[in-house]
Amino acid sequence: MEFGLKPVAFSDLPGWAEDDPSALLTAMARCRDHIAQSKPYRTGAIGITAEELLPALSAAAAASPLDAAQARAYFEQWFQPFRIEKPDGEQGFVTAYYEPEVDVRAEPDAAFRFPFYRRPDDLVDVDDGNRPPRLDPYFAFGRLRDGRIEEYPDRRAIEQGLLAGRGLEIAYARSKVDVFFIHIQGAARLLYPDGTVRRITYAAKTGHRFSPIGKLLIERGEIDAATVSMAAIRAWLARHPEQVDDLLWHNRSFIFFRDAPVEDLHLGPVAAAKVPLIAGRSLAVDRLIHTFATPFFIRSESLTHMDGGKPFARTMLALDTGSAIVGPARGDIFTGSGDGAGALAGNVRNTADFYVFVPRSIAARFGHGQG
Repeated sequence: MEFGLKPVAFSDLPGWAEDDPSALLTAMARCRDHIAQSKPYRTGAIGITAEELLPALSAAAAASPLDAAQARAYFEQWFQPFRIEKPDGEQGFVTAYYEPEVDVRAEPDAAFRFPFYRRPDDLVDVDDGNRPPRLDPYFAFGRLRDGRIEEYPDRRAIEQGLLAGRGLEIAYARSKVDVFFIHIQGAARLLYPDGTVRRITYAAKTGHRFSPIGKLLIERGEIDAATVSMAAIRAWLARHPEQVDDLLWHNRSFIFFRDAPVEDLHLGPVAAAKVPLIAGRSLAVDRLIHTFATPFFIRSESLTHMDGGKPFARTMLALDTGSAIVGPARGDIFTGSGDGAGALAGNVRNTADFYVFVPRSIAARFGHGQG
């Protein structure tokens, strides 16, 4: 995908002088620790490596608690902003996601009978080294059966009982629709009757392409494109229970989960970058293009409900990814946990300007830097 990077000054970022990015320094320190203790993040096509981010991440880890002005000064010292520009002149696009909370039971009963599944042992990673000739190159997972890798069965097959009796159930929810939307979010807090809170997060998927059911409802004339939202889709499903299976099975992709730490419920789940997400400051990006732990500045004139009626203008950190997040100026904003965060996330479908922060030490590779 073609795109350009245009260097700009921090003073040219609309809303930069009012932003408070201080919460990001702790997340950047955690990214530094992950890189040092585990392995570097995959380098995206833009070409910023984890090693090239390390000096700035280390400076964030060494910094004392900073106020808004000091945090902005830190970014100005260590990074050079570049506006991401598409050849067609179109703006970028943001959506949002959150960590749902859902009541569950450890064992199924008449009401709670829709499971969250662990990764099956016959689901294997697929790459160019083991991909069968006939398997769609998109698939990053497949089923190993009789020594051969094949396409894993889809959502319909699984919901009709493919995995029953294999002991893969983590917990059971009351609503198939709730489970489906948690698949889309990729994480959840499970609430048990005794007060126990358990966290689950994405572990793997069948490999099928994500097919948005909102788009299908628009194509069928069931929902207006101008008003489509998670709430609108849920309302439609509630009014048409006889069509729930048909609509959900249109999205053949199926998600498997794993347990995630519940160290601090004030933080978001641990996502693809292996550090906790920060509400309102974490961004899911296309990891084929961008490298985790890269800062961004996102400006959207039309996205106003998250900041008391003001245009959205925030420094954010690339900490997650998603199958629907494709392109250099495409992002998914993490809004937090629970119903309030869900209400914020469900209405975000907005054009936005994307600015990527490149470490000053390598900014010359991307064009002439500015102050």
